[in-house]
Amino acid sequence: MIKTNHLTFIDLFAGASGMSEGFIRAGFTPIAHIEMNTDACYTIKTRAAYHYLKSNKNLDVYYEYIKGNISRNDFYEQIPKDILNSVINVEISDNSIKDIFENITSKNQTVDIIIGGPPCQAYSLLGRHKENIENDPRNKLYIQYGRFLKKYTPKAFVFENVPGLLSANKGQHFKNLKAYFRKLGYEVHHETLDASDYGVVQARKRIIIVGWKKEINLGFPEFEKKTEKHSVDEAFEDLPKLQPGQGFKYIQYLSDKNNYLEKSEIRNCIDFVTQHISRPHNDRDLAIYKIAIQKWNHEKIRLKYPDLPEELKNHKNESSFIDRFKVVDGSGVSHTVVAHIAKDGHYYIHPDEDQCRSISVREAARLQSFPDDFYFEGSRSAAFKQIGNAVPPLMAYAIAKKMKELL
Repeated sequence: MIKTNHLTFIDLFAGASGMSEGFIRAGFTPIAHIEMNTDACYTIKTRAAYHYLKSNKNLDVYYEYIKGNISRNDFYEQIPKDILNSVINVEISDNSIKDIFENITSKNQTVDIIIGGPPCQAYSLLGRHKENIENDPRNKLYIQYGRFLKKYTPKAFVFENVPGLLSANKGQHFKNLKAYFRKLGYEVHHETLDASDYGVVQARKRIIIVGWKKEINLGFPEFEKKTEKHSVDEAFEDLPKLQPGQGFKYIQYLSDKNNYLEKSEIRNCIDFVTQHISRPHNDRDLAIYKIAIQKWNHEKIRLKYPDLPEELKNHKNESSFIDRFKVVDGSGVSHTVVAHIAKDGHYYIHPDEDQCRSISVREAARLQSFPDDFYFEGSRSAAFKQIGNAVPPLMAYAIAKKMKELL
């Protein structure tokens, strides 16, 4: 195995590579990303191409691509095959793991750290009444994660998941997980972190598990929190105003970047913004949105079914309406962005009454702290889903900076 000067990582269940983005920014080098969703894999490939071109000070072709001026095939032609092939589009399973290992081992590099978190829908506090936690095959994915630890023996790993992981099956599931990682030679520590402590304008609680090889056990690291708090209004300030169903593949910014966008590096070197595209809405939804926005902005009250005028009431089940329509808090941080944003925008209504719509793809990406030159592949719905499932890059960066210091 070749030991490089850079610290290296493998990203498992990589999604759109939000966690990788933070680790790359902190100076780590990816060896491989493994992800089963095809759109997400194209997103990772496009981002890997971006990082390659950036290191060669040659981003012009990337900008041409995200503006839609050249095809993806023509763009990928400019990128070395080994960069694109570091993205492995496969579901991690007993059937695929041997081939994945062969692929990674052929790169002949030492793995310093493994990062990632298996899909978390099964532990989500939203959907658990429908599923028998123990029978859901997604709950055994930590075993597959462990097989990578066993094979590559990294010094450390970082495993991310939803808080529901702690209480699944009355806590037994988490006990099993910790015991399994200990058996593989790792001391395991965990905390619940909130992304809003790390510069993300979103309340997003996640379990972070840090494992260390027993001989270098350093406990749970102190990740540096941001003391300055920022708001959604600051995150959205320079974006052109949109009407429902309006959108731009790319468009100039409305104004110069503010302090938050500069410091967070969300708005970086480009002078245009991509994927600022909003959904169309029917008249009934728009009427409900307007009432919801007014109630929230003027009274800080969430919309309830009885507040609606009679002509807008058509829900047979009143309880299903509760919390279905929610306005993003412009003066504070957003509520948690989740993958359901791909289904409809009712839970993510823009706080500006003049725009009266759900948030755009780029606005959702900013709530997750993705930089503006990060391009999401696939349809609008696919982009929303990738964003909702992602680890916020700014939170990942805080974790990665500290891990790098300790490694």
